[in-house]
Amino acid sequence: MSEQARNAFMPREEQIEKTVTRRQMTIGMPRDIRDNEKRIALTPEAVRILTDAGNEVFIEPSAGQGASFSDSDYSDNGAMVADTAQKVYECDMVVKIAPFNRKEAGLLKGSQVVISFMNAATMDEEALSMMMRKRITALACEKIRDTDGVFPIMETMSEISGVTAVLLASEYLSNTTGGKGVMLGGVTGVTPTEVVIIGANTAGEYAARAALGLGAIVKVFDSSVHRLRNFQNLLGQRLYTSTFHPQVLQKAMKSADVLIGALAADDLRSSFFVTEEMVRGMKRGSVIIDLSVDSGGCVETTECRAIKDPTYEKHGVIHYSAWNLPSRVPKTASIALSNVFRPLMQDIADAGGITPMLKFNIGLRSGVYVYNGILTNEMLGQKFGILSKDINLLLAAF
Repeated sequence: MSEQARNAFMPREEQIEKTVTRRQMTIGMPRDIRDNEKRIALTPEAVRILTDAGNEVFIEPSAGQGASFSDSDYSDNGAMVADTAQKVYECDMVVKIAPFNRKEAGLLKGSQVVISFMNAATMDEEALSMMMRKRITALACEKIRDTDGVFPIMETMSEISGVTAVLLASEYLSNTTGGKGVMLGGVTGVTPTEVVIIGANTAGEYAARAALGLGAIVKVFDSSVHRLRNFQNLLGQRLYTSTFHPQVLQKAMKSADVLIGALAADDLRSSFFVTEEMVRGMKRGSVIIDLSVDSGGCVETTECRAIKDPTYEKHGVIHYSAWNLPSRVPKTASIALSNVFRPLMQDIADAGGITPMLKFNIGLRSGVYVYNGILTNEMLGQKFGILSKDINLLLAAF
């Protein structure tokens, strides 16, 4: 008897065919009213793709108005404009931009998936408790990774924030907004302005590109020499870079006209890359824009504010610290967000729900801060004194 014939009679593992049951979802998009938020998660074109695939999308009236999308734009593309907000909050998945407050959390029916920015520094404890009681699975936009290990939503918002920060700095340096009346950049015969950037990341890169394009002198600080080297390679030119040496940073800030903070701490500790003493030594009329203020910030003197009231003066320095800076260009930001959200939502539907999706998608799993009512984010657990559990262990039970 041949080897092949003998193998045919050997016992083998039972092969069980596994099929994924695709699930048609209802998706709700409420109207964001917190902090003058104008972005929306899905464009009308993205809604058309989702509804053509069999999903139902409910939108609260005027939800897209801030991003220049009308209710008819959505209804013409298959969305249903809800007559009450309650219908939107009862969908299988509720997606918005600003973090859920206690009123919005109270409208959720329970056992749903919600997606929004988490903003650990300003998280509403009562809203979090409501979501836990209602057995919600909540995902933080800023924590979701893709298959390459990149944070797609944060990357695209960082690009917008970096460029917008430089445009804002230029505006606030002019005397029409109370600045010292200088132009960001330089002209022949006039010393160029200096821009200090904290963080050799995506936001820092795009801020540097914009500032260099205007003719400013750019100095970049980061804790990693590797990131600084990559930063220079990406920009294709040599520029002033340094790791964090307090004396070197303090000296750079004394001559800086603009400071852009793009690097956040990994937790909510009370330590900052830029101390109040450093800010006190800056030139009067200088501008600080902290892009990481929603996650604790990297400048000690910044406060987490909304776009409707983003500026204040401290130690003679103008501070701009709106957590939702991309909402200044809401249509561009909404299109960028939709490019990420639309395929993500369809993937969840195709997987048969959030739990099957989380089991094989590690990147999406990293964005979960509440799973089926159980807190899974250690940072929030430390902040509110709530026991958090490992999402990987929880999913092992399913």
